[in-house]
Amino acid sequence: MSGKKISATEAVRRFSEILSHVYYKGDSYKVVRGGKIVASISPAFQPFEAKTLGELKSLLAAVPKLGAESQAFESDIRDARENQPVLPKGS
Repeated sequence: MSGKKISATEAVRRFSEILSHVYYKGDSYKVVRGGKIVASISPAFQPFEAKTLGELKSLLAAVPKLGAESQAFESDIRDARENQPVLPKGS
């Protein structure tokens, strides 16, 4: 079994912090009570994988192209931008 071992008491006291480590870093924990592992806390999904600006070009190249509907999409966006409602002063 992999993962950091923590006591049940420590898990209760640091639960929010532990969840953050699990979610953002992909850490796993084994909860120990009475000297035995009684539970595990691990990511439900793969942790977020950070990308660098150097990888941006290849990521954008992998995005599917709009194709024939691109002109209609561009027209819809332009129309939405040009026809925004006027907000009251002080908003």
